[in-house]
Amino acid sequence: MEKDEESHWVNTTSVSEFILLGFSSHPKMQLLLFVLFLAIYLATLFGNSLLIALVKTDSRLQTPMYFFLANLSFVDISYTTTTVPQMLVHLLSTKRSISYVACVAQMYIFLSLGISECILYAVMAYDRYVAICHPLHYTVIMNRSVCIKMAIGIWVCGFFFTTLILSFTMRLPYCNLNEINHFFSEVPAILKLSCADTRLTELVVFVSAVIVLLTLLALILISYVFILEAILRISSGEGRFKTFSTCTSHITVVTLFYGAAMFMYMRPASSYSLEWDKMFSLLYNVVSALLNPLIYSLRNKEVKAAVLKMMGKTDH
Repeated sequence: MEKDEESHWVNTTSVSEFILLGFSSHPKMQLLLFVLFLAIYLATLFGNSLLIALVKTDSRLQTPMYFFLANLSFVDISYTTTTVPQMLVHLLSTKRSISYVACVAQMYIFLSLGISECILYAVMAYDRYVAICHPLHYTVIMNRSVCIKMAIGIWVCGFFFTTLILSFTMRLPYCNLNEINHFFSEVPAILKLSCADTRLTELVVFVSAVIVLLTLLALILISYVFILEAILRISSGEGRFKTFSTCTSHITVVTLFYGAAMFMYMRPASSYSLEWDKMFSLLYNVVSALLNPLIYSLRNKEVKAAVLKMMGKTDH
């Protein structure tokens, strides 16, 4: 029985490559979109690389908060590089194919990085909680060894959940349909091409999204409840504002990233709109990676001072 099922799977999975339709529904805008996304990609690489370099070289940024921020920048560079260069090539080419193996690899890397980023935001919220609610013990609790172990744990969890999701997704047979209405290989778009019942896989994706997104979001919210309580106990209005300002950047990027990711993965498959999905994928894949270094640097005096120091100017 097992052999028959395996044979059936091999025979019906006849697709050797997929066609990424991308933004082909807007043929007159291909060149404009290419220029726009190229500019965004280069700005993303520059902004995030600069942030990593600053954290690495400036002694004032050698803290747990900036250690995790540098990790976030590395994830964002990797995240966008998984999808954007291929999208740029396809915008200028009539051949928009991606092999089955490359499709699986892209999904695996992209999803692993996405889940890792979700976990990283929760860890960053915990870091702010310890810094504000337990300032005297901050350097002890968040020592370098703990930070490194947390960073390793983030990556391990990201790859674990991705392996679970894709082990279900790629066991499905893919027969004649091979046109993906997306600019990269994303799970919801791939599931629409399967010629088998996808309900179990959709359930696994949904449950995984609930576990990852809602659990982590709950931890972030709990952290901020304690942070808010600690801030309200500060007698000085200026002190309250200064303390809360260290959290506003994190709140902004969490809202942007989690909002788009929850829209993509936490709704019934029947409600999927592939055109809207592409827009929201751009939001949490491309736009958030561009905005993260801007949000953190524009609101952060220490980062601004580090930039001025790198440029050879004195900061006052």
